[in-house]
Amino acid sequence: MEWILEKSWREKLKGEMDKRYYRELVDKVQEEYENETCYPPEDKIFNAFNLCPFDKVKVVIMGQDPYFNPGQAMGLSFSVPEGVQLPPSLQNIYKEIAADLGTAIHQSGDLTRWAEQGVLLLNATLTVRAHVANSHQRLGWGTFTDAAIKALSDGRENLVFMLWGVFARSKKALIDQQRHCVIESVHPSRRSANRGGWFGQHQFSRCNAYLTACGAQPIEW
Repeated sequence: MEWILEKSWREKLKGEMDKRYYRELVDKVQEEYENETCYPPEDKIFNAFNLCPFDKVKVVIMGQDPYFNPGQAMGLSFSVPEGVQLPPSLQNIYKEIAADLGTAIHQSGDLTRWAEQGVLLLNATLTVRAHVANSHQRLGWGTFTDAAIKALSDGRENLVFMLWGVFARSKKALIDQQRHCVIESVHPSRRSANRGGWFGQHQFSRCNAYLTACGAQPIEW
């Protein structure tokens, strides 16, 4: 099937999509989907971009790889469809939001509501083979999603980049910190969060304070 990328992103990333590596990436990924079980569904590969046009982005939350178990991946980092059990990382995200903002813990893991407010929930790798973590990491997705981060850094002002864990924090080199706010912490996974550095960082209130100071509507987390 044809992958549909939202118009504003298609314009910003056209240079990447015309490159040889991207055409080879598409061929490899389509072959994987034809011959293996892969996630997310093909019509959700660009879900993060399609729900959050370039000029609407306020916040970027970086993930590494889609969920690789059936029924979980939906093309948004950390998000799972309505009715699916919350993964440990998302449970910890919700706990920290509740503690930081004094709100109730959400029961739904579908983060579409964040994306529609301007939160780009971007995985560095947009596809994965079932039950095999990082199986598509070397196909070329990282080059493409790095270009998206760089486009935002260069083309927008006053965004918040929330970088969780060593992998996400490695993307800081792509971001102009004079123009944007970077909030870093450990990863919210059960293992990392329980070692300290996730809870009590007030990341979500800090994010909203920055947006408000820059004249933008805060996120309803």
